[in-house]
Amino acid sequence: MILQFNKNYLVLAHSLFLIELAIAFIIKTGFIRYTVGDYLCVILLYAILRGCSNLSVRASAIVVLFIAYSIEILQLTPFLTYFNLEDSFTASLIFGNTFQIGDLIAYTLGIITVLIIEQHYGKIKNTHTIKV
Repeated sequence: MILQFNKNYLVLAHSLFLIELAIAFIIKTGFIRYTVGDYLCVILLYAILRGCSNLSVRASAIVVLFIAYSIEILQLTPFLTYFNLEDSFTASLIFGNTFQIGDLIAYTLGIITVLIIEQHYGKIKNTHTIKV
């Protein structure tokens, strides 16, 4: 993996980060806060990874899904207590407090969405090549 910046992915990541902040601080409960936030979170992580590295689409998707699943599985343990962060609002916001199967589904759907968009965008990009 080489550090390589891609402006398009970084702009997408910045936009998604602002949306995630708005969801986290404005919406306190409900479907948008919990499910849509998790769905967008994996897309945000994917955009950051693709914006800062030269990893392939598939490798980036697998890495992001592994990170998301790992954090969700860590929620089955009292890992915030191990680091004395159980009272930290920020740590609770980032890592969460409870394990939910629905979160794993949201992560998976987010990555599937990314893969569909990347596949569609790749086909459009390749069909508009002009040979001189």
